[in-house]
Amino acid sequence: MRMLIPLLLLTLPAHADDAEVVETAIIGSADGYRFDVTIAHGDTGWDDYADGWRVELADGTVVGERPLAHPHVNEQPFTRSTSGVLIPEGTAQVFIRTRTNIDGWSETIWPVDVPE
Repeated sequence: MRMLIPLLLLTLPAHADDAEVVETAIIGSADGYRFDVTIAHGDTGWDDYADGWRVELADGTVVGERPLAHPHVNEQPFTRSTSGVLIPEGTAQVFIRTRTNIDGWSETIWPVDVPE
């Protein structure tokens, strides 16, 4: 059974250079979850851009990752997906963490509820 649950996330305080998660949708299937994550960052070109995001469990274990191969200067915010993310049964919430090529992985995480 497939479930589509779009989740609008409140913007949490973040480092000024962090890429912010604007929206996340999770689609569950027998093959794992697909995450569609919309992020915004002040990409200026190859010198400063959002270059990835990942899905983490509460303990920091990374269960999915989506590298971003190039800047999105003229496409803000933008959405990218990753599929086949296996989340342990009984997990109620995961977290999205963004990355930029300048600052690395953000200290800020964005919570996402996992559909039952």
